[in-house]
Amino acid sequence: MTVVDAHTHVWGPDTDDYPWQAEVLPPEWEGPYTHTDLISDMDAAGIEEAVIVTTPLYGRGTEANDYTQAAIEAYPNRFYGVGLMDFFPEDPAEAAASLRRLVSLDRMVGVRIHAALEYAESPTTLDRHGDWFLDDRLNPVFEAAATEDVAIFVFPKAQQLTDVATVIRENPGVQFVIDHMAWPDETTNPHKRPWTAFKELAEYTNVSVKVSSLPRSSKEDWPYRDLWDYVRNLVDWYGAERLMLGSDYPWMDSWATYEECLSWVDEAGFLSDRDRRYLRGKTFTSIHR
Repeated sequence: MTVVDAHTHVWGPDTDDYPWQAEVLPPEWEGPYTHTDLISDMDAAGIEEAVIVTTPLYGRGTEANDYTQAAIEAYPNRFYGVGLMDFFPEDPAEAAASLRRLVSLDRMVGVRIHAALEYAESPTTLDRHGDWFLDDRLNPVFEAAATEDVAIFVFPKAQQLTDVATVIRENPGVQFVIDHMAWPDETTNPHKRPWTAFKELAEYTNVSVKVSSLPRSSKEDWPYRDLWDYVRNLVDWYGAERLMLGSDYPWMDSWATYEECLSWVDEAGFLSDRDRRYLRGKTFTSIHR
C-alpha cells in the first residue's frame, strides 16, 4: 500500500521567479521549506507520496501555484497538488476557466477554499463565522469541479460547518474534503455543537475529512491524546474509508517533527490496522485516482 501524507506545504526562497506576496510563514519559522526539504523528511519517515497544498505566501492568483507545480515536475511520482485561485474575478465565468486550467496541470487534484479566513489576496485573518463561500458567484466553479471530477478542499472552523453543509448539499456531484477536522480549538468540544455538526455532514456521501494538523490544535505533546475523541467520533460517523491522514507540516504553532505529525496514529489504540491503512493512503487513492 502506498503511504500518502494528504496535507503538506512547501515554498522556496523569495526570488524573482517565485516572489512572496506576504510574510505568511509558520510561527517562529524563517526562510524557505523547499520541496527537497520535504522529500528528505518524507524519506526519513517512510512516506512515499504527499499532497502539496499551495501556500498563501504566493498570493491567490494563478501564479500562486507555480512553485507547487515546479515541485510536482521535479518529483512527479512523489507529489500531488491542491491549488489556490481567485474565486471572484470581474467576469464570473473566468473563475470556472481558472479552475479548469489549474486542474489540467499534472497531478493537481483540486482547489482549496479558505473558508475560515477572510477573503483576501493573501488570506490570513481568521473569521470563524464567515459565509463568503455561499455566494452564488461560486456556482460555476462548483459546476466545473463536478465536470472535471476534482475535489474542493474546504478549510472551515467548526462554527461554519452548518454553512459548509449547505454547499455540500447543493453540489452533490462535487467531491468535498474538509481540512484539519475543522481545526478544533478552545471553542470546541468533540461531543458538543458546533463541532458535532460533522455527524450531520457524514450523511452526504460526497464529503470526506482530513485528520490533519493535530500538533497545531493539541494542547499536549505527541501523541496528542486530547484530540483522540475528535478522531474517534469521525471514525464512528464516516468510517475510515472517508478519512485521510495529513501532517500540515511545517505549519505548526507548537513545534513538532514531521514524523510526529503522522506517527500518533500508531499510539491510538481505538484505530484498527484497517483504519490505519485507509488513513495512511487507501482513502486518498480511492478518491483521487
